[in-house]
Amino acid sequence: MPDPLISLVVAGLLMGLSALIFWPEKGLLARWQNNRQITHRILGEDALKHIHKCDIKGRRPTMESIAGSLHIGTNETAVLINELQSQNLVQVVDGDIHLTLQGRDSALHIIRAHRLWERYLAEETGYSEADWHGQAERFEHQLSADELDVLAAQLNYPTHDPHGDPIPSASGEMVAHGGQPLTALPLDAPGQIVHLEDEPPMVYAQLIAEGLHVGMPVRVTEVTAERIRFWANGDEHILAPIFANNISVVALPEAPPQPEVESASLNDLQPGEAAEVLSISPNCRGMERRRFLDLGILPGTIIQAEMHSPGGGTTAYIIRGALIALREQQANYIKIKRQQPEVAV
Repeated sequence: MPDPLISLVVAGLLMGLSALIFWPEKGLLARWQNNRQITHRILGEDALKHIHKCDIKGRRPTMESIAGSLHIGTNETAVLINELQSQNLVQVVDGDIHLTLQGRDSALHIIRAHRLWERYLAEETGYSEADWHGQAERFEHQLSADELDVLAAQLNYPTHDPHGDPIPSASGEMVAHGGQPLTALPLDAPGQIVHLEDEPPMVYAQLIAEGLHVGMPVRVTEVTAERIRFWANGDEHILAPIFANNISVVALPEAPPQPEVESASLNDLQPGEAAEVLSISPNCRGMERRRFLDLGILPGTIIQAEMHSPGGGTTAYIIRGALIALREQQANYIKIKRQQPEVAV
């Protein structure tokens, strides 16, 4: 005959296990179902975003292109499109997939959330540029329309994200960046970067590694089938066309010649040398830029290199009477004009 105590313990364990699995809202089953619903909703929103992107670029969205974008099978994509159609978010006419007005509004909401969040990460946090897109991909599905309005107001209603993509307003209006491919810029004509495409990630990572950013002046010197050679902000770059095609520029009027000012970055100073700050790179954003301003690193400030760290990578500078250590990457943001050493009389 079973021991009553053991039976009681087993029954308690079974009840506890059942509660853990089946408890309303907080049980494992409820959490699994909730996560599955969230994942399915995100897939639907990403599908709407893909269709809208195809529309903007004049491409035809297909089951295959949507499946590839979402990393799911075509059968699952067909079921997803059928559900979106039943929700009046898409229409399928003669095999062509189109957004309804409601679907377009939903797609613009996700795009607005993504680009506002990227702008927030760039201006208000210490996240690196390489992390902005991935972070925004996660948060774009969590923000309501009211939260986006608050975020837009906090950022002073920006019209473009850090890459130059237009940010939809609350009413869906967008200001195009007006750029053309870098290869379309006439040789030796002045231009300015207005957009860097952040997909695919591998190509965008290369553009970041080159130090390119929106607002940079550019001048193309060579275009061949193998490479694009151009100058950007005083540095020469050579890119394969597949990378250069992700750069959009606008032509600028030819500026009158200016007297040349020999400039370098703060990182070029050797211990004992002093220099005047000319500018801080526009690519320096968010908390990093605010820290520089708090330290008094402004145009006209005189900075002297004091010593390199024994391990390398960091240099101590005298800035407004204080000894401040900056990493190489930080010092490279600061453009300077070397001071001429005083000549003893």
